[in-house]
Amino acid sequence: MKGTEVLVEICRKGVTLPEYKNEWDAGMDVCSAEEVIIGPGETIVIPTGLKFAIPEGYEIQVRPRSGITLKTPLRISNSPGTIDSGYRDELGIIMTNISEVCSYDEETLLPLDSHGNRKGIYKIEKGDRIAQIVLQQVPRIQFKQVDSVADYGNNRGGGFGSTGI
Repeated sequence: MKGTEVLVEICRKGVTLPEYKNEWDAGMDVCSAEEVIIGPGETIVIPTGLKFAIPEGYEIQVRPRSGITLKTPLRISNSPGTIDSGYRDELGIIMTNISEVCSYDEETLLPLDSHGNRKGIYKIEKGDRIAQIVLQQVPRIQFKQVDSVADYGNNRGGGFGSTGI
């Protein structure tokens, strides 16, 4: 399948280009470009060693990897993150360790492939897959001001949680 061309610069040594693991995958994994330690309650930016020139009318969305979210307390803080077509600096992944306390010895560094959602200090190795990116087309919004939106379409009613659990 032919894709949309996105120019990429590798700006750190030892970094490889993201790639689709399967033919119909929506996202590509991106990796840490360096070793980082993230303690309980910390939020850090993890460098990827990648810079993009995204075509106008597109964005790259940064999303969590489901295995990391399920098995660890590490979270992509602004998910989905948006990389705009005009951004040319290095892609950094904003990650938070939502552990409140260490349930293991303070000296123990937990690997990214930990299981059981263990609370503690995590060590992310250079080359660990930390997030995924998805290219999305971005239609432009053209607002038309009206006196009341209630006159248009159907109002399902309710707000947060209004459809139940």
